Amino acid sequence: MVGGIPLARDLAIDLGTANTLVYERGRGIVLNEPSVIAMNERTGDVLAVGREAWQMIGRTPSYIVAVRPLRKGAITDFDTTQRMIRLILQQVGVGRFGKTRVVVCVPSVITPVERRAVTDAARRAGASDVRLIDQPMAAAIGSGLPIHEPIGNMVIDVGGGTAETAMVSMGGIVSLKAIRVGSFDFDAALQNYARRVHGVAIGERTAEEIKVQIGSAWAVEDEFDAEVKGRDLTTGLPRTFILSPDQVRSALDEPVQAVIDSVVDCLSQAPPELSQDLLVHGVHLVGGGGLLKGLAQRIENDARVPVRIVRTPMEAVVLGAGRALDNFEALSSTLNSYGNRW
Repeated sequence: MVGGIPLARDLAIDLGTANTLVYERGRGIVLNEPSVIAMNERTGDVLAVGREAWQMIGRTPSYIVAVRPLRKGAITDFDTTQRMIRLILQQVGVGRFGKTRVVVCVPSVITPVERRAVTDAARRAGASDVRLIDQPMAAAIGSGLPIHEPIGNMVIDVGGGTAETAMVSMGGIVSLKAIRVGSFDFDAALQNYARRVHGVAIGERTAEEIKVQIGSAWAVEDEFDAEVKGRDLTTGLPRTFILSPDQVRSALDEPVQAVIDSVVDCLSQAPPELSQDLLVHGVHLVGGGGLLKGLAQRIENDARVPVRIVRTPMEAVVLGAGRALDNFEALSSTLNSYGNRW
């Protein structure tokens, strides 16, 4: 507050399918929560948002639903998304301040209609001005790549609902391949495998735990089997079974291969002069899905370019959007406006 006038606040929001992160200019990352909202369907009341809501998944009465408003990078429920954004902004104290300017990271695969929906949701949630930045560009900035130089910078962002590979040079995206496949598809593949091979139903959270504990896209050292608990599809009773790392790799192969194919497609679209730069500088892997063990080695083997996991893969996108805020004049060309301009 200066002279009784509320200060403007600049925020960057990585509105991900799996997690939502908020960066405040001058403070850094101020929020990192699962993109989940729990609601009472009978009353319409919001019961929880973020981590508290995530803990309710699969554990609530039928009239209480814990949902992810975004699926495969797209808004599936506009009203719920708007309420979640409003609650997120309240958590970082937006209600106590005046003008709030926001940059929202969005998947490159979403349509103009979906882009406008994100913009409208943020405005109705309390933001006065909204800009959008494509996640691959934000990831490249957040990874510290020299995006304005005439060299090839490639980033692979494997998120919860999408996998996006982009070649960036001279401040723009030269080639792009984006698919609606991400780490949630890894979880779903494990659930399908358990049903098909073992006749056991496992929940979304159990599948994620298996993926983190023993999941891999490439054979790694110190592998071990995992004991998995679920519900027998024949008897309906609780049952325990064993999954080996080889079985998990087999279960994950289809979505993992889809990600790798998209990387190869992006490489094939890039100009040869930029592609050869990757042999020196490598490809940079970001996103929660990029943390799947052995994924970097698998991409490196199939795409024949060095692959490096960035230092902060989970935060790279929101940090890139934050740097766009901090260096607005230099990076304003990476932002898109749907309505008001700053």
